[in-house]
Amino acid sequence: MTATIHTGLTKAERGDVAEELTKVLADSFAVYLKTHGYHWNVRGPEFFSFHNLLEQQYTDMWNALDDIAERIRALGVLAPQSYSAFGNLTSIKDGDPEKEATDMLKELMQDHETLIATTRKAVDIASDAGDEASADLMTQRLAAHEKFAWMLRSTLGGR
Repeated sequence: MTATIHTGLTKAERGDVAEELTKVLADSFAVYLKTHGYHWNVRGPEFFSFHNLLEQQYTDMWNALDDIAERIRALGVLAPQSYSAFGNLTSIKDGDPEKEATDMLKELMQDHETLIATTRKAVDIASDAGDEASADLMTQRLAAHEKFAWMLRSTLGGR
């Protein structure tokens, strides 16, 4: 069954927004996986604090993945669901469990900055389309990733 969607957005607008949300979903999933993996594999004298910081971050991201995917579906587009689909969409590189703890945190900080840029573009596309719901969701995710980058930067001694 193909239902007509009447949300005040054209099919093209919904498609454009969903395309950007799909990129945010893919980057978010990649950063989630890397953060969770680094949570498991971090080592060193700061293990406990790093381990807990990363747990807080991956838990937030895990919950957000569902919100983003459901928003894509609300726009009438299928959300990606495979590793290969995410791999083709993301700009985030896989992590290396052999890295030193501070190198893990530096890499995650940079990944959040990449995700911030992806999310900002999605905010702009959603706003231009008049899709306040998607823009609001992306604004919330933007704030979360800016906070995560700041926490990682501060943990590493930066401003």
